Amino acid sequence: MGNFTSSANNIFRQVIADYHVNDNIDTVMSNPYEEKSIEGILYHKCWIDTVQWHFEDIIRDPDIDPSEALVLKRRIDKSNQDRTDMVEDIDTFFREKYKEVKVLPDATINTESPAWAIDRLSILALKIYHMEEQTKRTDTSEDHLATCRGKLAVLLEQQKDLSTAIDQLLDDIAAGRKYMKVYRQMKMYNDPSTNPVLYGK
Repeated sequence: MGNFTSSANNIFRQVIADYHVNDNIDTVMSNPYEEKSIEGILYHKCWIDTVQWHFEDIIRDPDIDPSEALVLKRRIDKSNQDRTDMVEDIDTFFREKYKEVKVLPDATINTESPAWAIDRLSILALKIYHMEEQTKRTDTSEDHLATCRGKLAVLLEQQKDLSTAIDQLLDDIAAGRKYMKVYRQMKMYNDPSTNPVLYGK
């Protein structure tokens, strides 16, 4: 697979920059990649994450109108489901890509699928972008700036380590040293047949 995360991280940075051109939660995504390609899926996934990041900022406004907060909460719920669906699309891509790999007798399973690790990488890109913003503020104290610079350094190190771990996992899957086993999320509260508040009506 090569250095998969180098491409992924570049796409995530592109998404975040594209979003912040307008910096508006109602901006319509314009995905430059083919919809069903892995690049297109990664772009769409990070767009969902980026919009949701700003949902989460807005809903924490102590002066938000309760009716607006409820509408936003519904949007966050849908965003969470869309995010989960996109993660499963990424795992489907890898499962298809490696379906012919001969798994070695002593192969082991990872604690999480590749896509859920990539999900964390997308969120890390957002943390890095917004922490870097904090280091450039001119309306705050030097203590705040220094704290944020320290946190940014940790996030960048974390991004490097996670990227390395994901690439190693993909190499191991490709070589049969690890194998994929994907469990669907089966979120019960979104399902009218398993959420008692919904099926009890």
